[in-house]
Amino acid sequence: MPSRTPPNLSDLLGARGSRRDFLARASVLGVTGAALAGCTQPAPEGQGTAAAGGQGAAAPGAATLNNANSKLDSAVHDVGGHASSATPQTAASAAAAFRTYDPALPPLARERTTRLHWRAQEVPVRIREDTVVAGWTFEGDIPGPIVHVRQGDTVEFTLTNEGSVPHSMDFHAAQVDPKVAFRSVARGESVTFTFKPRFAGAFMYHCGTAPVLMHIGAGMYGAIIVSPTEPLPPAREFVLVQSEYYLSPAQNGVQAFDYSKMMG
Repeated sequence: MPSRTPPNLSDLLGARGSRRDFLARASVLGVTGAALAGCTQPAPEGQGTAAAGGQGAAAPGAATLNNANSKLDSAVHDVGGHASSATPQTAASAAAAFRTYDPALPPLARERTTRLHWRAQEVPVRIREDTVVAGWTFEGDIPGPIVHVRQGDTVEFTLTNEGSVPHSMDFHAAQVDPKVAFRSVARGESVTFTFKPRFAGAFMYHCGTAPVLMHIGAGMYGAIIVSPTEPLPPAREFVLVQSEYYLSPAQNGVQAFDYSKMMG
């Protein structure tokens, strides 16, 4: 059966219609196609630089962690026969505040360069009044912050790892070399990279450190919304981010994430 090259989501922007029409056409194409392209295509010249410590070049002697076969990731260990997260479970969980997730899409900035400096943090997160989980987070919450940029904007991103195990960032809206930009960094280190999203749409971001399922399942995920260059009609816009919680029994008031349950 002959292969057919699917059209780009950006090809839809010339077609006039309502916001609902635009999203319906985008759904038919499948935004995930563009998202997968963002994970596999090489970076254009001048983009996709990464650095330990966020200095623009790898520090001399700095270890490079390949996400596909990281041997330094101690994210999963055996607790009573069940693989579980290694986030410390302490009495500090009692102080974890309960916050509802605000789905409102943040407004676009006037500037065409968005600078983000996030922290990977392993902290207790209260997901309802009676449940605290040992979360792995971007900026201390599950899911992470909503990012809103324009097609063609420049995104300058730095991730500093404050956690006990290696973490990384994989933006599905980025067309960069994942081995460079999305590499894992150890505790106390940073990775910096720059990209310009080429496709309009709604994309996922997540930690790409192995095992990826554990890092996503424990809370390291969120959404980046790329608006088209030509503005859509004004509307109230909301972002829905879905996941599930696979938890171990509570210890010291905190429920760790259970990797065995995720795999099942």
